[in-house]
Amino acid sequence: MTPLDLAGYLIAVLMTAVALWRMPAALWGDEDDKRRRALWGCYAGFAAALWTKTRAVRIGLNDSAVTDLAVLIKHYTATIAILAILSYIVAIYGQYPDAGTVPRHVRFARAIQQVAAKASIATLVLLTVLFFTVVDRSVPSDRFVADHAGQWGATLYMSVFYLYLGAASAVCAYQWALATAGAGMRHLRVGLGMMTFAMFIGVGYTVSRTLFLWASVIDTPSESFALRFDEVTEAAQVVLFAFFAVGASIPALSKGQRRAKLWRAQVKLHGLWRELMTAFPEQPFDPPASLVRELTRFDTPADLRIDRWAADIADAVEKLRHYVPDTLLPAAKAAAAGGTAAHHTVADGTTGDADRAGPLAEAYWIKAALTAKNNGAPASTAATVETQHATDQDGEVAWLVRVATAYRTVPQDRAAQVLAHATSATPVTSAATTGPSTASATTGPAARTAAPEETA
Repeated sequence: MTPLDLAGYLIAVLMTAVALWRMPAALWGDEDDKRRRALWGCYAGFAAALWTKTRAVRIGLNDSAVTDLAVLIKHYTATIAILAILSYIVAIYGQYPDAGTVPRHVRFARAIQQVAAKASIATLVLLTVLFFTVVDRSVPSDRFVADHAGQWGATLYMSVFYLYLGAASAVCAYQWALATAGAGMRHLRVGLGMMTFAMFIGVGYTVSRTLFLWASVIDTPSESFALRFDEVTEAAQVVLFAFFAVGASIPALSKGQRRAKLWRAQVKLHGLWRELMTAFPEQPFDPPASLVRELTRFDTPADLRIDRWAADIADAVEKLRHYVPDTLLPAAKAAAAGGTAAHHTVADGTTGDADRAGPLAEAYWIKAALTAKNNGAPASTAATVETQHATDQDGEVAWLVRVATAYRTVPQDRAAQVLAHATSATPVTSAATTGPSTASATTGPAARTAAPEETA
């Protein structure tokens, strides 16, 4: 097996992996989202085409009852993939008002897309006719272009396909170059830039091969030169698909990172959310379930679920205010300050961390208030709480994640002690003097400002 054959297998595996990765979003996404389906159709089509180019599949199909069948299948699947990518280019521009001004490049893309379907059908029909009539298939080939160099029938056949492929590559290169220049986000700009570079390689690939085939009709090249040219251009196409697959995946990877952050936020919020929803079962849309069950719910997007949980927690905390006295807030703050002073020694040897006390104080307040409610405390007027200000929804979620992290470290008996002191209106001594606390300072600042790595 040559290095080029090995590279062919690797790029086919890569494109197949991308197609499988994007398949769920294409099949089960929004019915109105044509972009995902079009892009997935491109991935799937090119993956199939690339597998027909691998050595084992290529030789097996070419030596079948239909000689050189791998070539025809490759061009069928590639043509469908090209149609899908032209549809994707139009879909990404979205809708423009009928009475408004439509940018020139959008009008151009729409004009191309209107004729793309007809051109694809015409190309498939013409390729089929030429393949079975003028192409010399008396002997199975391994490298179709090199083996048929100098033959006018194969040259005509390949010219039809290269005309379609080259035109589509040029359109994609033009559109994506414009999109790259106007992209605001870095990851999107990098991804589009790689895809644009891939399409420029595609234009060069089709032009060079077309010129080689027609020049070979005039002056037949040696077998070694034809094979060498075929291998060099095939290597360029491997590079093309590598840049295309990676470039198209970079924007999706950024979304994957956000999904991972949402998943981590769900893991951290679940314990607090479930306890509050158990205390107020009428609050959530669905009864709280186990963490595994919640993480495997596919009927609701993760970002929407996190937003619901944040709203549920906020509403539950608001209801808990009616079961506790005003003195619970200073009692919770004192317990949190004592906990951080007892358990957080910084590098210079000093103790205490005022910033970390904020989420811990709220965790103490919530657990103590839940204890009061569960012990049958009567509802009364709303107790005083400290208002926290989040700059946005991500900031709110980031704050709740810190609170939930601290909540897991607050012992039930310590929360009951805080509640008892608050109810009796006696000051709460710090954990440093009354006994050890298991509360840790894994929480962040009290102000609800989202840290980038914690933003859901």
